[in-house]
Amino acid sequence: MTTMTTRTVEYSADGLTMIGHLALPAGVDRRPAVLLGPEGTGLSDVERRRADALAELGYVALAFDLHGGRYLGDPEEMLARCLPLLADPERMRGIGHAALDVLRTEPRTDPDRIAAVGYGTGGAIGLELGRAGVSLRAIGTVNALTTGRPGEAERIRCPVWAGVGSEDPIMPPAQRNAFTAEMQAAGVDWRLTVYGGALHAFHHPPVDHPTVPGVGHHARHAQRAWRDVVDLLAECLPVTEDLGHDPGEHAGPGH
Repeated sequence: MTTMTTRTVEYSADGLTMIGHLALPAGVDRRPAVLLGPEGTGLSDVERRRADALAELGYVALAFDLHGGRYLGDPEEMLARCLPLLADPERMRGIGHAALDVLRTEPRTDPDRIAAVGYGTGGAIGLELGRAGVSLRAIGTVNALTTGRPGEAERIRCPVWAGVGSEDPIMPPAQRNAFTAEMQAAGVDWRLTVYGGALHAFHHPPVDHPTVPGVGHHARHAQRAWRDVVDLLAECLPVTEDLGHDPGEHAGPGH
């Protein structure tokens, strides 16, 4: 019996040599694919395990790198790199496009069936790919209620799902409102899930280094957010094209 396999991939982006984690499902056929973006601290075993889990579900998954193979556990160093990045849509798009090129050229990937899922900075990069007009089947984000330049959200051609903790001070209600207003004005098929009592990066297991204020793990909501991501993919990017439809959708009254 064949099983999921993984390999490391190196590619250039943002003036750095990026080191991504590619997870491939069993088999040899082409499959839908997921571009998976990490929190601002960078690619870690958390995202690698998520990519592996997606491959077990039948997706080609690339967990992409943000910092040239480095994980930025020092909050000041992380902010010094991520804040200018988040303020520069073209840099974010460059990082996203470079990873997307790697994913698209993988022989197992169906290049017409790709979704972007990201957390924090990685989610912001997924949204920027949508604003750049990249053809994606879905965009899913957690902790990434970033807004873009006026009018660019009209280029998003797929459903957008966003999750956020109700007590997240980095993505507060005003930021939620700005994000949803942008999506609504652009005519995007959008959803926002607010997880009650959760802080920023609530999905991420506890870490053994300092974090920025407002970060905290919430085990129950972390599991719920993962299920919500999987449900988004099942709806918008089914492993087989005939899945994901409500079997009662076309039934008449009384049936």
